[in-house]
Parts: sequence; C-alpha cells; structure tokens
Amino acid sequence: MTISRDSILLDGLRQRAKAHMDDQDWQGAQTVLEAIVRQAPNDLASSIRLADTLFRQGQLQASTRPLLQAMRCLPRDAPLITDLTQHLIARGQTNAARACLDMLEQAPNPPAPLRVVQANLRLMLGQFREALALIEKAVEAGADGPGEMRLHGMLLHFNGRSEAACSVLEECLRRWPQYGEAAATLVDLRKQRPDVHRLPQLLEQLQLLPERPEDPGQALVRAEFEYAVFKTLDDLDRPEQAWQALSRCNALMHRLNPYRADMEEATVDALVHMTLPRQGTAEPVRPEGPTPIFIVGMPRSGTTLLDRILSSHSQVASAGEIVDFWRQLHWVADVVPANDGSLLRIARQGDDIDFEQLGLRYLKQTQWMARGRRFYVDKLPGNIQLVAFIRRALPHAPVLHMVRDPMDTCFSNFKAMFGNISPYSYDLKALAHYYLLYTRLVKHWHETLPGAMLDVSYASLVRSPETVVRQVLSHCGLEVEEACLRPERNADPVATRSSAQVRESIHMKGLGRWRDYALQLEPLREALAAGGCSVTSLDDTDFC
Repeated sequence: MTISRDSILLDGLRQRAKAHMDDQDWQGAQTVLEAIVRQAPNDLASSIRLADTLFRQGQLQASTRPLLQAMRCLPRDAPLITDLTQHLIARGQTNAARACLDMLEQAPNPPAPLRVVQANLRLMLGQFREALALIEKAVEAGADGPGEMRLHGMLLHFNGRSEAACSVLEECLRRWPQYGEAAATLVDLRKQRPDVHRLPQLLEQLQLLPERPEDPGQALVRAEFEYAVFKTLDDLDRPEQAWQALSRCNALMHRLNPYRADMEEATVDALVHMTLPRQGTAEPVRPEGPTPIFIVGMPRSGTTLLDRILSSHSQVASAGEIVDFWRQLHWVADVVPANDGSLLRIARQGDDIDFEQLGLRYLKQTQWMARGRRFYVDKLPGNIQLVAFIRRALPHAPVLHMVRDPMDTCFSNFKAMFGNISPYSYDLKALAHYYLLYTRLVKHWHETLPGAMLDVSYASLVRSPETVVRQVLSHCGLEVEEACLRPERNADPVATRSSAQVRESIHMKGLGRWRDYALQLEPLREALAAGGCSVTSLDDTDFC
C-alpha cells in the first residue's frame, strides 16, 4: 500500500501537536492543529483536540466552532462520535449532541460498552426513558459490571420501576458487597423497615474498611457506607446511632470537598453589586415556541414536589434539573464553566452580556424538552443565583422560588449524600454560612427586581395544596387541573434525591424533621439565628 506524501505530512503534524499538548503548550498545539484541520477538515480527532486547546486557553466560544464544523461529515467511528458528543454537551450544544446520539443508534449490533456510554450520555441530556432502553440492551448484550448494574438500577428507579431497581441493586451488592455507591443508592430507594434492611451487611463492610483512610477513593467508599448506615438507622427511628454515622460520613466528605467560604462570599458580593442594563418600558416580545418555567431555591426545599405538581398539568412537561441556562450564560459571556470563580467573573462583566442572544440560545437548545406542550419546567435550585440573568434574557418566563423552614432545609441538605458536589452540605458551619448567603441574595432579588419571582411556601403547599397550586398555576398563566393535586399519579421520570418521596401523595411528613436531631443541630440553629433567620416555628412563610 502506497502512503501519500500528504498523509506523511499530516502524521508529522499530529505528532507535533501531541508533543505541544503533552508540554501543555496550548498556543503551540492550537497553531499546529489549525493547520491539520485546514488540510483535513474530516479529521474529527484533531478537531476535538483543537477544541480542547482553545478551551484550555479560556476561549469557550472558539472551542465550539471546530466541533460544530466536524458535524458536517462525521466518520464511521463510534468512540470518536461519543467523545464529540461529550464535548458538545459540555458547551451547551444539546441539539448537536442529540443528533450525534441519534446517528450512533443507527449502528447495527453495537457492542455492550458502546450502549453503556450512550445510556450515560442520554442520562446527561435528561432522556431517562431512552437511557433505560439503552442500558437494558447493553445488559442483554453482556454488560455485567458493578457500574453498569448501578446505572441500570438507578434508571429503573428514575422511570418509576422501584421494585425492579431494588432487585438489581441487591444483586449488585450480593456480587460486589464492597461497592459503596450501590449501597448508598439502594437505601435511598425505599424506607428501611425492621423486617427489611441491610444493616448487618453494611456494618460488616465498614469493619473491612480503614477507619481513617488517607486514600481519597477509600475515603469516599467509607463515607458511602456510613451514609447507608445513617439512612437505615434514621428510618428505623434510632436517631442517636444514626447521627454518629452521619457525622462520620460528613467528616469524610468535608475533608474530600472543602467548602470555599471566601469564593462563595465573593460570588454573592459580585451578584449583589453587579450592574445590568435596564429593561425597556415596552412589553417584551414573547418568543415563539414553548415557555420555560424556572423553579429555584435551596436544594431540598421542595422544588421536586413543585415540579411534579406543575408537570402533572396537560400543558406542562418537566425538563428536570438541567444546567442549560448556566451553560448558555457562560457561552455568551465566553467564560469557561467552572465551580470556582466562573460565575464571579461573569457577574463582574454583567453589563457586557448580550441578553437577547442568551435567551434565544437557551430556548433553541431546550424547547425540544417541552415534548409538544406549551410550557416546560427547568428545575435547578442553583439557578437562584441567576435570577437577574433569567429576567433579562427571558422576561416572559415565570420564576418560582421554593421557600422552606431554614432548619428543615439545612438538615435535609446535611443528611443528603450529594457525592463530590455541594461541599457546603457536609459541615454545619459551612451550611449556615451558605444558607445565610442564599437569604442575602434572595432579599436582594426581591428588592431590586420586584415581582421577578413568586415565593412558594413549602409548608403552605403541603397543608393547603389546592390554594397554593391555584396561585402557582395562575402566576404561570395556566388553568387549574385536578391532576396537579395528584402528583403521585404523574408517570413521567424523575431523577432527583426526592424521587422516592414525590411518588407519594402530598403530605406533611417533611415538616419539622430536624427536631429529631435538635440537640445535635443546636450549633446550626444558633448560627442561623445569629444571621437573622427565625428558626423557632414550623411556619416557613418567611424563610429568614
């Protein structure tokens, strides 16, 4: 076989590009990769590497272009296309990512590992039914590892098949008893009962793990088992022993994920003091297509329940906890998304953001989630930080702010196992600091953007659901439907930590749960009270 001179030259350029990237010389790598893509526009691997070099240099918008250009002529190479899909999702290019996945599903008899990757990507896009179908095909094709079994169980649960999910995870733990992630997932799927629980097995696994692991991986596994023990003991009404397990779990997680109080405070300071262009006095033009409804607030404040109520309406679909507004905001601001500092940088350039472009990009990438209905719910609690941006970019979109008793909210966060995210939630001092910053920001939005969002009291919702649901539907421009009062009948998938609870009818069991641990939570109560929060009653109509 004759190798052309052009092929030899391209191979040489690829080696040079790799050398630059190995040395983290991103500018040098960019120059060489741009030359490769000019000569070989169908070289998808080089297009992806070029996007990476631009991303590393903080050029988010520029890093998107080679990826979209590569979409014009994709190779018959499934691993490369899945790599491209992940890059597109990270840059908020949801429609292009879906097109890649649709193309992959046309492949005849794909191997099980490819099905698993596709299932994970569909999960990232909030396509839970499609993800479940893919993982089930992967299992049929031979996928048989602990990670695949946990994903299968999780997707079964998200799609309302909790008994089947429990069976899969039980089998997973029977075969891999040391798999902490499966243990933590399983205990969340149902309330543990005296006659049905795994406490002896969980304690046995803890005995096999180092008590103070230095290795981060072992520390996470031990924390997952400690969490599973806590959840079991809490369900069995043994609060003193439960608290000990929770304290050990959260001490490990706090060490693994230290809370950046300085960064959180600087971000809120910047949001409070940022300058945004004034809106005109004329009625904003209502964009065509479905309208998003944003639900914001603290995590664990009842946002999933409100989402299920709204999406029980015949004209409303749930998009779930999507991060699309965050991604589009970063894209328009041309700031690389990061947990530390990226929103701070955006807030400092607030008056330079093209809000019309932001709104149109968000709608273009998300309106498919409405599935033919007039409205769709974007339920990401963290969007409470982005209320001002949402109001400027999408003035026609209702924003609902879920409000819950401070102690119930904070304790619900403290006892949740969020994994390696939400570092504020693993330490009582950090939790109080984060909550007080949240209340400061909410107060600022209400003062500077009156009417920008409707406060929805969790206590009022569960005590007088019909009254509150009518108010919420009216605020969103929707007629009252009886189905909204029966969210437990909503068959749509749900993928949050509250997915088990919200398949029950509306109830008041969540009110005052923190009081079972009042003695242990006294430092939290004192810190919140010192910050101006009223924590003496169960009425959360005024959250702080």
